[in-house]
Amino acid sequence: MSPSSPPHPDPTPPAEIPAAEVPAALPKPAGARKVISWNLLRRTGATVEALVALIEQERPDLLLMQEATADIVALQERVGGHYAWAPLPRRIHGLAAWSPTPWPSPPQVVPLPSGALIDRVCQVIDLGEWGVANVHLSHGQVLNRRQLRRIERHLPERAAVLGDYNLVGPALLPGFRDVGPRHPTHQMVELVPLRLDRCLVRGLSCREPAVLPRGLSDHRPIVVHLAPDAAPVRRAPMLLRARVKALRERVILTGMAAAAVRKRRAAARAAGANAAPRG
Repeated sequence: MSPSSPPHPDPTPPAEIPAAEVPAALPKPAGARKVISWNLLRRTGATVEALVALIEQERPDLLLMQEATADIVALQERVGGHYAWAPLPRRIHGLAAWSPTPWPSPPQVVPLPSGALIDRVCQVIDLGEWGVANVHLSHGQVLNRRQLRRIERHLPERAAVLGDYNLVGPALLPGFRDVGPRHPTHQMVELVPLRLDRCLVRGLSCREPAVLPRGLSDHRPIVVHLAPDAAPVRRAPMLLRARVKALRERVILTGMAAAAVRKRRAAARAAGANAAPRG
């Protein structure tokens, strides 16, 4: 073949290599939300910068905060979205919620039965298909459960209750399941790991519950992926509610009777002391 002759075409051109097949992402279930809850530890804990980093990394549909101070409102200036703060009465901190999309209605602030030290409230947030309560409950199982029952009255059929429960034992609310991560979320005095941060749900399914690094706070954030359950919602049976009410009344009456006995005994001792002969 002369140098000026054009090269012969290759009779067997290489076969075209097909592009790698990338599986399509599964569609998000209707009403599904990625929710994060974090106790920030007031002024000495998590900062706005830490919250910005958390949002950029995790991309939650809803971020719930406890012990949030007034300066956390700057989060909205940094990342946009929608923000609501509910301070506790006579405290520098309270509950806060952030969402990248608007809520159907402003979060509702519900006063709760409170102890001697701190008056408590909760935020109830309407997400359309279901509702969420952002909570920071009191210590003590009796008061804790009273607060949960009050919260339940303000929730729709499908609902979640997330936040700092301040509770070591089981969180009991008829009709709700504890679906939060089972790992400890708080380290008391760096010695005792405690699971204080919970997620109770009714009429919802949960997947991928996890805890995240705690940063400057004394609590670790919890993250859950929640969606409406296909099964119909089953509220607590009326008989169970009646039994719970009867038990509660029995506890109250027993306490009143014990107090009356103590009062009578104290009066008898005082009368005996006054009647004793004086030398």
